[in-house]
Amino acid sequence: MLWMPIAFVLAIVRLSIGLCLPAELAYPITSFLGVRLRVRGAPPVLTSEDLHNNKEGVLFVCTHRSLADGTFLTMALRRKVRALTFSLSKLSELISPIKLTRLTRNREDDARIIDNLLKKEDIFVCPEGTTCREPFLLRFSPLFAELADRIVPVALRANMTMFHGTTARGYKFMDAFFFVMNPRPFYEVVFLEPIPVKELRESGRTTIEIANLVQKQLAAHLGYKCTNFNRRDKYKFLAGHDGNVQ
Repeated sequence: MLWMPIAFVLAIVRLSIGLCLPAELAYPITSFLGVRLRVRGAPPVLTSEDLHNNKEGVLFVCTHRSLADGTFLTMALRRKVRALTFSLSKLSELISPIKLTRLTRNREDDARIIDNLLKKEDIFVCPEGTTCREPFLLRFSPLFAELADRIVPVALRANMTMFHGTTARGYKFMDAFFFVMNPRPFYEVVFLEPIPVKELRESGRTTIEIANLVQKQLAAHLGYKCTNFNRRDKYKFLAGHDGNVQ
C-alpha cells in the first residue's frame, strides 16, 4: 500500500516515455527508471538487400507471458517487428508502440495474411493464443509451421514482484500497466537456434509434430511443462475444473 501511489505515477511516466519518445531515447530512459531487459542468443538479421532478393522475413515464435511481449522483443531486436494478434481490444491497439495485424481465426484467411506479411517484413506470433502466467505452456497452434520456411523460437520470461502483468481474465489492456507498476520489472528474451521448418516438412514431419517440437524446446529452456490443452481449456482449468496436464 505504501508503494501504490508511487507505482501509479511511475507506471504513467514509464508508459508515456515508451509511447511518445523514439526508441533510441525511450530504451535508456526506461532502463534508468528501473525497467530491466536481458537479451541472450543472437537473432538473425534480415537486411534490405535480402528483401530485394525476395527472401522471406523471419518468423519469431514466442511464448506469451504478457501483452508487453512484443515491446520487449522489439527492444531486444533493436528494430520494429509486426505482431499478429487474435483478440485484442481497440484500446490496446491504440496504445501499442508496435505494429499489429489482427488475425481472423479463419485458417485460410490467416494463412494468406501471414504469407503476405512474411514477404515484406519480420513478424512474431504467440502460438499459445493467450497469455499464461502459470509455469507451463499451452498447446501451440500448428499454423506457423505450415507457412514459414524458417522460424526462430524465442523464450520470454517476465519477472514481477508486486503486481502481475498478466490478467487471467478481465481487462487485458491493463496488463502492461500492471507490469510497469512493479519497482524493477524484468524481462528476459532468449533467441534459440533457428529451426529449418521447410526441411522438416520435406522429411515427412507433420505441422503438428513441428509445433510440438518447438513447444518442447521452449518449455525445456524455461523449465516449464507442456500441456495438451488449449486456450479454451485453460480457463476451465483456472476455474477449478479438471485439467489434463502432461
